[in-house]
Amino acid sequence: METIIINKNEENQRLDRFLKKYLRNAPLSHVYKIIRKDVKVNGKRVKEDYVLMALDRVDLYIKEEDLAQVKSRKDIRETKTGVSIAYEDENILIAIKPKGLLTHGTALEKKETLANSVINYLIQKEEYVPRIEKTFSPAPANRLDRNTTGLVMFGKNAEALRELNRLLKERGKIRRIYLTVVKGEMKEERTLTGYFSNDERRNVVSVSKRDGANREEAILKVTPLACNKGFSLVEAELVSGRTHQIRAQLSKEGFPVIGDIKYGDLKVNRDMKNTFSLQDQLLHSRRLEFQGIEGSLSYLNGNAVLAPLPMEFQEIKEKLFKDKV
Repeated sequence: METIIINKNEENQRLDRFLKKYLRNAPLSHVYKIIRKDVKVNGKRVKEDYVLMALDRVDLYIKEEDLAQVKSRKDIRETKTGVSIAYEDENILIAIKPKGLLTHGTALEKKETLANSVINYLIQKEEYVPRIEKTFSPAPANRLDRNTTGLVMFGKNAEALRELNRLLKERGKIRRIYLTVVKGEMKEERTLTGYFSNDERRNVVSVSKRDGANREEAILKVTPLACNKGFSLVEAELVSGRTHQIRAQLSKEGFPVIGDIKYGDLKVNRDMKNTFSLQDQLLHSRRLEFQGIEGSLSYLNGNAVLAPLPMEFQEIKEKLFKDKV
């Protein structure tokens, strides 16, 4: 038998959802079989929808060798990449992601990620102790593409992570404002709308004005800051977030992001590479603004977090828009 005492980061979730994470290698059908036959909470049989509370005792009546085969193992990988922090308190951490680094792991890259760097940083501070946590790890609430730079929010505990995820779904609570340079001279503010379709094989999206699949409309607010010689420096605010949204919607509108090999202009990209050695999209998550927040993170109301421009972006900005900004 193995006994688990539920802590603050495991509470307020259904028993089946907890065990799916704790027994990560077990098929879903096996998890439900275990709940029916091999689990007691506080000495009693309970249903799979029982909501766990802090200090609940979960007893697993499973042989040690069988448990070892299905139990999840925390694989904490040390990284070479440090963490640049724009903001941190006891609940959240906002990191500045550099170019070329994944936000979290994929099948091809599981070690050198921003998420692993943040976890290692919190382990060193003794704010995250893997041996104590059964299923929770600090995790990002938003993500940036590998070659997009800037601000990524992390929940340092389960409640904060849930709150960040909830707030990101409520429009206007956390304003996410990006800076980029596009081909074309944009003279006025625009609100771009559309419906997104994913091509997973090619890892690209397409934007259409009409929806045939009951999808949620994607909204992007764009504000030009400067124009010069066929280019514009613009701010783009994600009102609703989608994969590649800024890049795809600006391209659809006729203002492709410079350096963008998926949605950009081939000739412009070639010129940018020759002139500035730019090889990827010039897109930076510059500012987060918190407003109208209720609940455990309401103390963030009125705060704004900024990420300085990377050196590459600053150089291109100064040369393309000298004396314009």
